[in-house]
Amino acid sequence: MAIKHFRPVTPGQRKKSTLVNTELTKTAPEKSLLKIAKKNAGRNNTGKITVRHQGGGVKRKYRVIDFKRNKFDIVGTVASIEYDPNRSANIALINYADGEKRYIIAPKGLKVNDKVVSGEKVDIKVGNACPLMNIPVGTVIHNIELTLGKGGQIARSAGQSAQILGREDKYVMVRLSSGETRKILGTCMATIGEVGNEDFSLVRLGKAGRTRYLGIRPTVRGSVMNPNDHPHGGGEGRTPVGHKQPLTPWGKPALGLKTRNNKKSSTKLIVTRRNK
Repeated sequence: MAIKHFRPVTPGQRKKSTLVNTELTKTAPEKSLLKIAKKNAGRNNTGKITVRHQGGGVKRKYRVIDFKRNKFDIVGTVASIEYDPNRSANIALINYADGEKRYIIAPKGLKVNDKVVSGEKVDIKVGNACPLMNIPVGTVIHNIELTLGKGGQIARSAGQSAQILGREDKYVMVRLSSGETRKILGTCMATIGEVGNEDFSLVRLGKAGRTRYLGIRPTVRGSVMNPNDHPHGGGEGRTPVGHKQPLTPWGKPALGLKTRNNKKSSTKLIVTRRNK
């Protein structure tokens, strides 16, 4: 997949780039796998903004993705590779032998008419899914479960992958793309291969309007606000931060504050942290 650049005939096109989606084979999505994507603009059930900088954006429908890959021992055929406006990766439409259709994350190298299958013992081939304990050491994987039956949570975005390093009792050692090494239960499912559309990170939006299409609203610096709106606000002129460290709008430290709840998390399964 290549990156397309534009002639600088306007300020918006001067630094704009897009993907040349040569691997996409179908434009219209499968209607039976569409859902209405409700927008909340960052507001909770009482109408209060709990996530800032969200709102607007183009209208889109959600494609139901099979992250669990729990259709065991039934061969599926790749019908098409499609664009998904809700994620950075492309998706593949799978037609199973029993007539059911499902979407999966499209791994790199998967083509139309390829066969995919999930189960306890399957061929180590791109697009197939099986438990981690049945995948050889050194294999590149994606769409990895952390909790058995919950569905893939790790390595789902464009170009992402992880690698199996070894086994220890009922756990499998996996190195993530962040550099973190952790143990994952061997019965959890994973898909063989690397997520496709790896050039997605090279795209430059080029103008503010394209971020508004994505539903992202402008971000205002705290130093230009009033003191009642932000801890950095106020002062005569452009004053530096008048605190020991930068703060959030709610007075919490903006850098280095640990928010991980070790009592409920799987910290004990992390072998090597990404921030060494």
